[in-house]
Amino acid sequence: MGRHSLPDEYAGEGSGDGSPPRRRRTVAIATTLVLAVAAGTAVAAQGGLLSFSKNCEDSAVHLSMMASPDIAPSIRAVADKARKDEVRSDGRCLYVTVVARDSYKVADTLSSDARTPDFQVWLPDSDLWVDRAKGSGDGVPITPGDSVASSPVTLAMVPSAARSLGWPKKKYSWAELTAAAMKSDKVRLGAADPARSATGLLALTSIGASSEKQGGDSDTRVAATAKLLAQRMSDGDNQVLETLAQSDSGAEQGNPERNQAVLLSEQAAFAHNAEATGGGKLDLFYPKDGTPLLNYPYTLVDESRMNTSESRAALRFMTLLNEPGAQDVLAKSGFRDVDGTAGESVVAPAGGRKPQPYATSAAAAPTAEALQQTLGLWTITVQSARLTTVVDASGSMATIVPGRNQSRMDVTKASLIQALNQFTPNDEIGLWEFATTLDGDKDYRKLVPATRLGDPAKGGSTHREKLAAAFAALKPVPGGATGLYDTMLAAYKDAQATYVKGKFNAVVILTDGSNQDSLSISRSALIAELKRIADPERPVPLLAIAVGPEADREEVNEIAEVTGGGGYQVIDPAEIQTVILQAIMTAGQSSHAAQE
Repeated sequence: MGRHSLPDEYAGEGSGDGSPPRRRRTVAIATTLVLAVAAGTAVAAQGGLLSFSKNCEDSAVHLSMMASPDIAPSIRAVADKARKDEVRSDGRCLYVTVVARDSYKVADTLSSDARTPDFQVWLPDSDLWVDRAKGSGDGVPITPGDSVASSPVTLAMVPSAARSLGWPKKKYSWAELTAAAMKSDKVRLGAADPARSATGLLALTSIGASSEKQGGDSDTRVAATAKLLAQRMSDGDNQVLETLAQSDSGAEQGNPERNQAVLLSEQAAFAHNAEATGGGKLDLFYPKDGTPLLNYPYTLVDESRMNTSESRAALRFMTLLNEPGAQDVLAKSGFRDVDGTAGESVVAPAGGRKPQPYATSAAAAPTAEALQQTLGLWTITVQSARLTTVVDASGSMATIVPGRNQSRMDVTKASLIQALNQFTPNDEIGLWEFATTLDGDKDYRKLVPATRLGDPAKGGSTHREKLAAAFAALKPVPGGATGLYDTMLAAYKDAQATYVKGKFNAVVILTDGSNQDSLSISRSALIAELKRIADPERPVPLLAIAVGPEADREEVNEIAEVTGGGGYQVIDPAEIQTVILQAIMTAGQSSHAAQE
């Protein structure tokens, strides 16, 4: 949003497909408010709310906002000044209470809890949390609006480490910079958990994209980087700052518990340097292939339940945050303009110096799919996974996928083989297939046991190669029906019996239909049995993927939720790879949260 008054802002607003994303967001919020504004104006006129004569305390509109901890103090300062100056919305004073709360915590609450929250506005540090909060659409509805600030993601180093890598003259890509840091005996590299930090996730995604451009075995290089970061991982951005060496002294630099480099936002480095002295200040590398931005999207929460005054006041405060006075407050705290531009007054105190390319255009924002894949890779790389993959081999898997000259089974196999590339040699994966009367009276058959992908197999190959060949050999069973319930229970019990401590244990079930075995356990009995045998000390979530339009996501989700897992739907089997990684990431996070 530009820095203009509300009427000027929306005059001449377009709605074509060519509108930039941030402008379209403003249109989205404005559209939701149009009817409320039309009705509210009449009500306000009748009730005298457009008059400026009323006392603020008597007529104030109260809003509550959850804001990312890094930007919360600045937003609170703007809100306090607005209250002091008696800034008004439709004649009523604007009182905004700002509470600092980690973005990932708010996102997880909004995505999983349909209850109306006690706040109307949310200001996370990145769009990615908005996407996570939207989830499957079952949580609290949210409406993202304009960004109010930005800050590039960088790699920060204490001076001695920065000099060892040629700072400020030497410029690196993301892949080159992390590789150089990993090879140097003078640099210990730390990061915030990408599952909880937008900075960590955007940086790791950028490293992956940069590594892919280098060619070769980029997945292995990224996994190695993730492994190294995991060894020196902190819960969040504030915690990762606490791991830095406090000075350039030999004793401090030699302390193995201290990092010399961390993935960090420019604003976090600005705030750190404002309090640090001497060798404790940070120098910033800005990768030459572009730095992604934290973009602080202003987001309405369950807007339909807000009354007209609250809706108008929320929009008024968003406008206020983009006005020059508020932007000056943000700049003094180290934030850049929405478009990513910044002057020396922000860059230099943060640790940026020419010829580091801090003024170049920000990197294109990674896609939701790229972020999801990175999160999945992070989860399985950090914890290592032990998965039993259970694939529907019923006759309906021979159905041709619309728009493709391939069967549902063929596309599924290709997607599974592609997904296999995301796993490390230390991950353990096995394979079952299922269809009615596939193996005598049983609806399921074990094809490949779950062992390490890097372990040797007969014939000089590895388990990974053996499993890929088994995926490729899967075929629909002519006349076979979907024996789902007995298979789910058997696979779950087997995974429990072979549970490996210290790994992410799960059962991934792919099915294109509902249970068709009339002699099997009933759904209610299956759910009851899963509840009975579930063991919090040995969690094994069922990750059930409904493949195709005939599959019932609600059915498999009801069953899987009992185990701490969930149900997912893909219309095109080619999406299976992405959904598997999403399911692993989501269940892995839930498991981690439960253990805390």
